[in-house]
Amino acid sequence: MTQQQDPIRVMVVDDHPMWRDAVARDLAESGFEVVATAGDGEQAVRRAKAAVPDVLVLDLNLPAKPGVQVCKELVGHNPALRVLVLSASGEHADVLEAVKSGATGYLLKSASTEELLDAVRRTAVGDPVFTPGLAGLVLGEYRRLAAEPAPAPDADEPGAPRLTDRETEVLRLVAKGLSYKQIAERLVISHRTVQNHVQNTLGKLQLHNRVELVRYAIERGLDDE
Repeated sequence: MTQQQDPIRVMVVDDHPMWRDAVARDLAESGFEVVATAGDGEQAVRRAKAAVPDVLVLDLNLPAKPGVQVCKELVGHNPALRVLVLSASGEHADVLEAVKSGATGYLLKSASTEELLDAVRRTAVGDPVFTPGLAGLVLGEYRRLAAEPAPAPDADEPGAPRLTDRETEVLRLVAKGLSYKQIAERLVISHRTVQNHVQNTLGKLQLHNRVELVRYAIERGLDDE
C-alpha cells in the first residue's frame, strides 16, 4: 500500500492582493497546502515563523521590510525552509542578492502557472530552480566568489571541523549542483538522510545556507573531484 504523502506547505508573500490571491488559489487548486499569505515584510516574517511552511514564494519588492531581508531572517531562523523568489525583476543584482540571502530559486513573474507549480514542487525537495538564463549567472557568481579569498575554516588547522566521509561525499555532490533527490538516488540513501548530512555539515562549518556551502566546497575544489 502506497503511503500518502503530506501536501507541500506553501506560504505566498506579495504586496499586490490580486496577484497574491491568484497565486495562492492556483497552488491550493493543484494540491498544495497554502498555510499563510502576507502583504509586507514584517507580516511575512511573523506569519512564516508561526505557520512553518516548507516553501516560501516570495516577492522581493515589499513594504516594511525588503524581500531579501525577509529571506535572510527566515532561512537563518529555519535552515530547512526553501525560498522561491517570484519577482518582476530579472536584474542580475537582484537575482544574486536573493541567492546570497538564502533563496533556493528565482522565477520571473512572466512564468506560466505550470512553470510556477513545477518550480514550487522542485524547490520543496531542494532543487535550485531558476528562470532560463539565470542559472548560468548564479553558477558564474559561485565561481567568482570561490576565487576570492574568504575567511573560512582551514581543514588543516588544528581544531578545524572534521567532516565524515559521507558528509564530504554529500558536500561534493551539492557542489556539483545535484538536488537532494538526485544525491539520495546516487548514494542509495533516503532524501531525509541527505538533508540530515547537509544540516550537520552546515553546523560543523558554521555556515548558514546552501549558497555558503557550495562556495565552501568550490573553494576546496570538491566540485572538480
